[in-house]
Amino acid sequence: MDQLVGIKVFCTVVELKSFTAAAERLDISPTMTSKHVMQLERRLGTRLLNRTSRHLSLTEAGSAYFEHSRRMLEDLEGVEALVSNAAVIPRGLLRMTGPVWLGTPAFVSLLADYRSRYPEVRLEVDLSGRMVNLVDEGFDLALRVSANLSPSLIARPIAAVRFQLVASPDYLKRAGRPRSAAQLSEFATMSYTLSAFTNTLHVHGPQGAETIKITPILQSNSETLLHHAALAGMGLVFLPQLMIRDDVLSGRLEVLLPDYELGNAELCGVYQSRSYLSSKVRTFLDFVSADSRMK
Repeated sequence: MDQLVGIKVFCTVVELKSFTAAAERLDISPTMTSKHVMQLERRLGTRLLNRTSRHLSLTEAGSAYFEHSRRMLEDLEGVEALVSNAAVIPRGLLRMTGPVWLGTPAFVSLLADYRSRYPEVRLEVDLSGRMVNLVDEGFDLALRVSANLSPSLIARPIAAVRFQLVASPDYLKRAGRPRSAAQLSEFATMSYTLSAFTNTLHVHGPQGAETIKITPILQSNSETLLHHAALAGMGLVFLPQLMIRDDVLSGRLEVLLPDYELGNAELCGVYQSRSYLSSKVRTFLDFVSADSRMK
């Protein structure tokens, strides 16, 4: 039992990045907190933490030990909840990653409401857009629009994602409006390099599926850059509806060819395949799935 306590103390110190804060969270003295970690290091025969008067960091061994220990504690929490049939209060650090275009007022509002309901959960959100390795980098959850998943991961559908073709009123005044998907090759188009439609658009419209060849005047791996380029009048671009909703309502962008879509896409919550899902991940997925702001 002392070993399990030591592991819990170690993980709390790492999450809070402080022996003092961990001691307060666990309601023990800072001296006892330090003692638990030192006993754990002594038993393992390796240093887990680098300590200075102002900084605390994991060693390479400590990083590996933390990730495995954190998952073990979460699994234990899930087992206890299953056996006792009691709700476990979500708590601790929830690390998630997602696409850049989720950085919207609607998503921030959703995060704020989730925190109001579950105040013991702290959030770390990476919206760099890169494809992180959940296991190696210690993320609890990824929000992704992707069908190419590792077999070790589970994907839970959250919300349908609709891409809309938009352009600024200034650009449309200069260039006119496309009346069909076939005319898109005649306009200045921009594309997202990490998508499947960089130079070829596979659209679904009134006449069914169509394939349109384009020569983008701007390509980027940043949806944010493409969004601002559209606002600046550079051309046409397909962007997620959630990202451009406010711009369309305000008239800064106009939706073109509303009967055409880039096919069906689904925003999924992706997490590691474990027998018991931690309460913080489960409650967040439930919360997001039920919220109309993601629709």
